[in-house]
Amino acid sequence: MNLLIKSATIVDPNSPFNQQVADILIKDGTIAEVAKDIKADVEVFEAQGKQVSPGFFDLNCNIGELGLETKEDLKTGTAAAAAGGFTGVALMPNTQPPVHSKAEVEYLFNRAKNYLVDVFPLGTLSQKREGKDLAEMYDMHQSGAKAFTDGTRPVQDSGLMERALLYTKGFDGTVISYPEDAAIAGKAKVNEGEMSTLLGMKGIPSLAEELMIARDLYLAEYTDSKIHFTTISTARSVELIREAKNKGLKVTCDVAAHHLVLTDEALAGFDSLYKVKPPLRTRKDVDALLAGLKDGTIDAIVSQHTPHEIEFKDVEFEVAEFGIIGLQTAFSLALQAGLDVTLIIEKLAINPRKILEINVPVIAAGKQANLVVFNIQGEWGYTKENNLSKSSNSPYIGQNLKGQVLLTCNNNQVYQSNIK
Repeated sequence: MNLLIKSATIVDPNSPFNQQVADILIKDGTIAEVAKDIKADVEVFEAQGKQVSPGFFDLNCNIGELGLETKEDLKTGTAAAAAGGFTGVALMPNTQPPVHSKAEVEYLFNRAKNYLVDVFPLGTLSQKREGKDLAEMYDMHQSGAKAFTDGTRPVQDSGLMERALLYTKGFDGTVISYPEDAAIAGKAKVNEGEMSTLLGMKGIPSLAEELMIARDLYLAEYTDSKIHFTTISTARSVELIREAKNKGLKVTCDVAAHHLVLTDEALAGFDSLYKVKPPLRTRKDVDALLAGLKDGTIDAIVSQHTPHEIEFKDVEFEVAEFGIIGLQTAFSLALQAGLDVTLIIEKLAINPRKILEINVPVIAAGKQANLVVFNIQGEWGYTKENNLSKSSNSPYIGQNLKGQVLLTCNNNQVYQSNIK
């Protein structure tokens, strides 16, 4: 794949050309030259007034393969990822069977090796995601699993979490915690507050998340281990993690893009497309999440891409499944939240790879061409026709969004948007 990207503004803190306007010549999937005015007999992509950065990386992506391919398979999932500017995704092990042994890890690596988007399976923390016995984490680590989590099933057993932290410390692994105390959350569907009272629905209190974060921080401190919290959503959660970082704990965390722009007021119409977990919170929580991103408390932004067949979402709110698809909208939502593009690149492209200890792409001569070209001013309409996911459970389908991904390049392959 040979391509010349003309006159793009480079947004890459690790590049010697950061914040400069330059041409980027790509030959056979490698950046051959970065300079002011390159002449070459190859396909030209005009990027004047546009930006280019390392490709995005998603730390929390659900793709149905294995076993749930009717929701999403690797082909459609990676196509949606490329359209959203992602060149790498970490797959949650919420599959049937779960990714709880090296067999599943190796299968997914082999299935995904020819795609534009790099796929990194995450292994389960417990066998069958049942929260009882540790999974074969070292074997999965040897096969390439970068971190371990039970995905959307929070680990309720404190002893199991302690053992997992101790065990992964032996090979410098990372435990990813989805923080929720199930006994407190119960079977509630929305955030506990004024809106839940107005809707007449039992709410999930912020305490359910914060109590589990406090527990896992104590355990991480006690074991001197690394821990990553995924999709935090409350103001107090941000405070707890900020305090832990100030104490020197090995803690990182991320936030879902939709939690940066939506509050529980979106639920006024009982639209199940807005039913997510953790639930949409209050304006105070959203403001705290944005402040946490800006001061470095929150390390990354994730899509929390969660596809579902129509029969699981186009039903009454109470029985609908949690989750929305987010790979094609995460970048636009980060811009909608008012974040600076330099900060977005840090949270969407740089830090996620650092957390998993994956090589961070750099826009410089001699490096692999792993990049995305986008227009932060460009508007695009998200429609059922240009939605590349197999599922369509997004409240943003039918809306115009700001921040258009124009071109995604990785593994000697290129995706070019034709969305107007």
